[in-house]
Amino acid sequence: MAVVVALGAFLMTLFGGWVAQRVTDRRHLVLGLAGGLMLGVVGLDLLPEALEAAGQDVFGVPEALLLFVGGFLFAHVMERLLAVRSAAHGAGSDWGAEQSTPTGGGGRKEGERVPQVGLTAAAAMVLHSLMDGVALGAAFQVGGGMGATVALAVITHDFADGFNTYTITSLYGNARRKALAMLVADAVAPLVGAASTLLFTLPEELLGAYLGFFGGALLYLAAAEILPEAHHEHPARSTLLCTVAGVAFIWLVVGLSGG
Repeated sequence: MAVVVALGAFLMTLFGGWVAQRVTDRRHLVLGLAGGLMLGVVGLDLLPEALEAAGQDVFGVPEALLLFVGGFLFAHVMERLLAVRSAAHGAGSDWGAEQSTPTGGGGRKEGERVPQVGLTAAAAMVLHSLMDGVALGAAFQVGGGMGATVALAVITHDFADGFNTYTITSLYGNARRKALAMLVADAVAPLVGAASTLLFTLPEELLGAYLGFFGGALLYLAAAEILPEAHHEHPARSTLLCTVAGVAFIWLVVGLSGG
């Protein structure tokens, strides 16, 4: 039953990616919505689940929150390292031009993005979807009622996962085929995760630790990359409304699924 439900998540993920492709002429609205969806997923879904599953204190601070901060810092450090590496590779042939061009952190030209960051973030989204499938399978092992509740949450917010996976891969300058490949991988991941529960179950504390770490990384991408980009050229009220709508959508999903 869990694998059958995961087929719904598969289709919903592809639908989210399709929507992200179709509205490219309203890029600022797409990014505003993506940022809101990511913020909602982190604050209203991932972090509460992480605190519940891995709530043991480490020197006075819940383990999940430490990993949340660690994930945020990890995403920041990885982006800086990849940016520096990218700038170093281009320094030989274009050094003079870069010196006269306004740069961001790490020597990048202003507005330039490192494709590897987008692929890494998308890979984290795929891993998250895999864990969604595992959670779905484990819920059905507990009982049909629990499985139905988790299924509603997984299927509905996989729209956001597909939307964000395609958007963030494309945002960092990756080719369309790579964005589509990551979207398909994200869609297949819940199926694989649900099927894997026929063989094993993931310890709750380990799942909580992962959710905390991933939530921190996702928050960094939303707050430091996607939302500033959304408002950079189009600081319109409509962009802000899309961000709020994204958060509200995830709140609705969490509420309908019973948290």
